[in-house]
Amino acid sequence: MQQVLEAAKPDDWRTLAPENTLYLELPRGRVVIELATAFAPLHADNIRTLVREKYFDGLAILRVQDNFVTQWGDPAGSDEHAARPLGKAKRTLAAEFTRPLKGLPFTRLADGDVFAPEVGFSGGFPAARDPKSGQAWLAHCYGMVGAGRDNDAESGNGAELYVVIGHAPRQLDRNIATVGRVVKGMELLSSLPRGSGPLGFYEDPGQRLPILSMRVAADVPVAERSALELLRTDTATFQALIESRRNRRDDWYHVPAGSIDLCSVPLPARET
Repeated sequence: MQQVLEAAKPDDWRTLAPENTLYLELPRGRVVIELATAFAPLHADNIRTLVREKYFDGLAILRVQDNFVTQWGDPAGSDEHAARPLGKAKRTLAAEFTRPLKGLPFTRLADGDVFAPEVGFSGGFPAARDPKSGQAWLAHCYGMVGAGRDNDAESGNGAELYVVIGHAPRQLDRNIATVGRVVKGMELLSSLPRGSGPLGFYEDPGQRLPILSMRVAADVPVAERSALELLRTDTATFQALIESRRNRRDDWYHVPAGSIDLCSVPLPARET
């Protein structure tokens, strides 16, 4: 894979749009999140509003469930009832679990999938689609960010967010608004102590990790932004990368797998 990346051309990479990029500032460093505006535009817009209202500043990591998710939000609230004022943000949103296929760029993964008729990548995100229903959706792979909700499909507004830190819980696909993915800083979220309470919630408030701030990159001075490029998923270089992982040919591998799972395909980012 490293050889593929070293041979990549400059236009095989893309920069992050500042308006669609979030910085989650933790005591140990910065987590960079790219919003999936093509799949969850209402949630992305509401999350930007929450961030600009400084809703997340001073809140905390509330839950770290082993092999599942790290979740952050208001310790005094819940998925559907935030105790902290939302400001101009909306309390409820239409469920954005899927979106129409029409007009959606899609690079299909030929290896197939258990959870969907077709899987692949769209705009840098792992995605799935069903040509018969005409619907597409994001896949719950490692590093994907979702909006927590209650039983009501429209109860999630982005005030409670989580990131997948374990084996891909694809059973969540089409059941939650998947709003983006972490492109840098996953180690800051995946290496946290696991909560001992039900579902990995921290029983002792002192265990909660404080959120210093959350910002839209467009609102951060250029000199303070994270200079990142992401490998485009609609290029020959990306196809070569997939093949390098599907059939490992280095000396250590005696039996190449010959296939690859959607969530096992890396989505490289690099600092510039």
